[in-house]
Amino acid sequence: MPVPASDEVLVRTLCSAISPGTEQLVYRGQVDPAMDIDTSIDAFSGTFSYPLKYGYSLVGEIMETGPGVDQSLAGTRVFCLHPHESHFTIRPGQAIVVPDHLSTEDALFLASMETAVNLLMDGRPVIGECAAVFGQGIIGLLVTALLHRFPLALLVTLDLYPGRRQWSLATGADHSFDPEDPEVFNAINSLVQAHRGEPGTDLTYEVSGSPDALNTAISLTGFDGRIVVASWYGTKTAAVDLGGTFHRSRIQILSSQVSTIHPRFTGRWDKPRRMQYALQLLEDLKPSRYLTHSFSLEDAGTAYAQQEASPEDTLQIALTY
Repeated sequence: MPVPASDEVLVRTLCSAISPGTEQLVYRGQVDPAMDIDTSIDAFSGTFSYPLKYGYSLVGEIMETGPGVDQSLAGTRVFCLHPHESHFTIRPGQAIVVPDHLSTEDALFLASMETAVNLLMDGRPVIGECAAVFGQGIIGLLVTALLHRFPLALLVTLDLYPGRRQWSLATGADHSFDPEDPEVFNAINSLVQAHRGEPGTDLTYEVSGSPDALNTAISLTGFDGRIVVASWYGTKTAAVDLGGTFHRSRIQILSSQVSTIHPRFTGRWDKPRRMQYALQLLEDLKPSRYLTHSFSLEDAGTAYAQQEASPEDTLQIALTY
């Protein structure tokens, strides 16, 4: 059992969430093994070469405090950006206290909600715009939930799996489509044209994890439109078509990654502010409804296999300890 240093606390994990995107890339070996894991998170070190500890969404309880730490923190529930692990030591500043009225299961989605908040900040939706979201996994659904709060003219989503499209409609999408439907472009452009007088969305999010979706997003986005790419493709190559549609339409392709905040906001926003706002959103949106599976840590292998084999039935998996 790790012993906390003078400025540390010992945390006992209650549950942790498996990232359906990034962790699946690691699981499949689709990440450059020489790449640093994430230098912005203190709990990580080394590269993506096996063996490694990974995961970054964990809720635990402070068991013990070091002599230099406020002893009243013992028994406090905290969220940590930390790998799947039953016990670990951290400095109190690396943990976020979970409010008493927020369930452990809802708190488990804090990292995903922070990512969704960052995506909204980078995309800058505007009143009356027509928006599309490719991919209705956890991140896509949370982006849809936040966009639903904006006074948009139209919000459409696309996902391969019927179950996820149903979740999307329940979350707030006006329409949800199968991207492989041969009539999908005509259907969406007809809806968009009814609102803005011409085809092509104003704002498009690509969160499907599929490199092929980026070209589809380009085809669907209108003149001077914005495409926000949140998917990390790892070693998968995106063969982007920068021909006629893109070249003539002045489309912007924007990268969005939660480890940083766009420079336009850093005068007023920092990571603690963004994280605290994401924490408030958890209380409103209660994303624990997206928790579809739970496995004990000893069955983690089965959990990863479930996510790999049945993505259509698997939104979010939790590991319990």
